[in-house]
Amino acid sequence: MLADDLKTLLATQYAFVIKAQFFHWNCEGPRFLQLHKFFGKVYEEVYDNALDQTAEFIRIMEEYTPGSFERFQELSLIAGQTKIPRSQLMITELLADSQTLIDLLNQCFASAEAENQQGIADFVAGRIDAMGKHAWMMKSLLKEERE
Repeated sequence: MLADDLKTLLATQYAFVIKAQFFHWNCEGPRFLQLHKFFGKVYEEVYDNALDQTAEFIRIMEEYTPGSFERFQELSLIAGQTKIPRSQLMITELLADSQTLIDLLNQCFASAEAENQQGIADFVAGRIDAMGKHAWMMKSLLKEERE
C-alpha cells in the first residue's frame, strides 16, 4: 500500500538526514572541510526537498504521518549510528544508506504507479534522481585514484 510505503520512506529519509548531520558534525581528518561541507549539503538537500513533501503526500492519501523518534525507529530501513566512525567509513556507510533509500524510492514509485498517483510518482522520481546524485558523489569521494 502506497501510504505505508510513504510512511516507511518518511522515517527512512529522516534517519538518513540525522545520520548525515551527525557525520557533518563529527568528521575529522585531512579532508575535514570538504567532508563537513559535503555532509551538510546532503542532509540539507534531503531535509529541504523530501521530508515535508513526503509527509504531505501521506496526508493527501488521508493517512496520518508518523512523527516521533520511536515510530521513525520502528519504520526506518536505516539503522542509527552511535559510534564516531572514521571519515572514510562515514562516506561508505552513508553510501550504503543512499542505496537503501534508492531501493525504497523505487518501491514507492511502483506503488504510486499501481495506485495511479501520478503526482506522487513524479515526486518520487525526482527523489530517485537526487539520491542517485548523492550516491555518485559518495562513490567519487571513495575512489582512491583513476584506474
